[in-house]
This record gives sequence, C-alpha cells and structure tokens, in this order.
Amino acid sequence: MTKQVSIIELTDDEVIQYACQVLEERMRYRAADRNFGSPEDARSFLALKLGEREAEVFAVLFLDNRHNLLRYEEMFFGTIDGAAVYPREVVKAALRYNAAAVIFAHNHPSGIAEPSRSDEAITRRLREALALVEIRVLDHLVIGSETVSFAERGLL
Repeated sequence: MTKQVSIIELTDDEVIQYACQVLEERMRYRAADRNFGSPEDARSFLALKLGEREAEVFAVLFLDNRHNLLRYEEMFFGTIDGAAVYPREVVKAALRYNAAAVIFAHNHPSGIAEPSRSDEAITRRLREALALVEIRVLDHLVIGSETVSFAERGLL
C-alpha cells in the first residue's frame, strides 16, 4: 500500500513521481483482468510503464489464448539509444509463463517513436524463434512522444 504524505512537503517532480506510483499500483491490481487484443488496448498501459524512461527498456506482455495478461516483464535494459535483446531469453520466459501470445514494447528516450531497421530485424528474429514453439507475436509497440504499432504498419 502507498504511504500517505502531505503534498505541501513535495516538489512538483515528487508529486508526479508519487502519482505515477499510485497509478502503477492501481494498474497492477487490474492487470489480471486486462485484455490486450488490439494495439490500442496496450498503448496506455505501456506508455505509462515506459514513456518517461531515460534509457531504452525492452518489455514483453505475456498473454494467454484470449489475450489476457499473464505477466508484464521488463526484460532488457540499455542506454539512451539501444538495448541488447536476446531471443533465447524471451522464448524461455514465454515458456515459463505458458504464454500463447506476446506483445513487445520498447521506448525511444529521444521521443521519436519511428522504428529503426534494428527494431525491425530483432522483431523478425523474435517472431521466428517464438513461432518454433507456437507462440504468436501480436505486436511490437515503440513508445516515444507517440506510440507506433508494428501491427498497424504491417511490419509483422
């Protein structure tokens, strides 16, 4: 449970950080009931999780057959302009959570959400690796000042 503090004692940044913690806590309680069947369903959840990060973070939503959330995991952490992503680790996690489908997401700290060629290449490699164990890739979202969906762009 979040402890209560007087807003008068806090700086603006501390108020924002506290509000984000409260929102994240509320989303965590609702996460078990979350369905992520379309790109729009995942956008707000992932923008809150990854939008303000100063370094690149690669995360995965592990989903069941009905696209309900089994687990959200931030798997790889990088620098301001990249993060190393290992397909083997993603496959291991997907099998551990008994996922039927996944949605990938990562942020671009620059704010420019345009997918890079390396974003497209790793998505292909991940999709191929997961296909071997019959796990579907529903989307890959790039979070910046806006959110770009690989599925909506026909990049999957």
